[in-house]
Amino acid sequence: MTDLQNRRDAAHCSGCGIKLQMEAQDKPGYVPAQALEREPVICQRCFRIKNYNESSSVTVQQDEFLRLLGQIGGKDALVIHIVDLFDFHGSVISGLQRFIGNNPVLLAVNKTDLLPKVTNWNKIRNWVQKEAKEMGLKVVDVVLCSAKQNSGFDRLLEMLSLYRGDRDVYVVGATNVGKSTLINRLIRDYSDLDQELTVSRYPGTTLDMVHIPLDDGKSIIDTPGIVYPSRYSELVSPQDLSVIMPDKPLKPAVYQLNEGQTLFLGGFGRFDFIQGERQSFTFFASSRIPLHRTKLERADELYAEHAGELLSPPNRSSLEKLPEWTRHDFRIPKGRHSDLFISGLGWIKVNNDSGAVLAVHVPKGVKVLERPSLI
Repeated sequence: MTDLQNRRDAAHCSGCGIKLQMEAQDKPGYVPAQALEREPVICQRCFRIKNYNESSSVTVQQDEFLRLLGQIGGKDALVIHIVDLFDFHGSVISGLQRFIGNNPVLLAVNKTDLLPKVTNWNKIRNWVQKEAKEMGLKVVDVVLCSAKQNSGFDRLLEMLSLYRGDRDVYVVGATNVGKSTLINRLIRDYSDLDQELTVSRYPGTTLDMVHIPLDDGKSIIDTPGIVYPSRYSELVSPQDLSVIMPDKPLKPAVYQLNEGQTLFLGGFGRFDFIQGERQSFTFFASSRIPLHRTKLERADELYAEHAGELLSPPNRSSLEKLPEWTRHDFRIPKGRHSDLFISGLGWIKVNNDSGAVLAVHVPKGVKVLERPSLI
């Protein structure tokens, strides 16, 4: 057993980077003795995610993540920050620059496959640059990509070579933005390792820094995904996560509404058109979320009677585990082209520029904001 213990003591999981241990089955890094014979060695948690697509509730606490992030500031490195185009304002790491110092940031914007085919990509790139600047990020370049379609990665590798020099590369991002998929592509292109990181739709798959040695003696370092409770995707059950996270191009739903009308997004949220001339609104959300129109005056009563049934998903028992709804009010002035963005759920585009008074109701803590229209 000593031999196995020595292997275990020296080893980290090649899937999530956590130090391996054989004592506590319910703690991160647990590995059964027989699994230490396999190459590469992965912890039981990664094994279950990989082979059974199980979720895991083990995540890195925010202060621990920020401590790991703070280490980058003292290094000379290139930082690749991966964000999710579908959940842009929910997945950008706020205050990133404060932690990484003067190290350059390459912004990789994943999930372009979710936007409609006719999208003007130059406009999207300009929008991303402008919004990133507003959020205090100094980016050397923006690369639009899709891990799912394997597109944009050649350009990302070009940018990596251009900006890296002889430095290490740190890859940072929130949970569920496609970080591990990108890292696995980098491993294939830059390293002769046969390990791959655990890829899953569940939050917090990577638990510790994973060092991938490069052929020139430097490393790509994958950091744990930060968990933001302000994203809807962090609040819902695994079955509802597959409902709200789109896996196909979005099919925008356009509704002509009169003032005094409400639209429910299943039982996940509610949009009120309180005041303004008759106009159209476009809903960008997963096609698995049914939209239900009613009169504003009936909305409270409808929700009280039918949440979790007619207004579902989520079902009643899942709804009970979510925080109470909170109301966000917006006054869109004339001439402004805006989206109302709901982190992890999608956004509603205000199509007319005649102005409107609107409200959004979602569970307390979910980030909701007005932003310039993405499309």
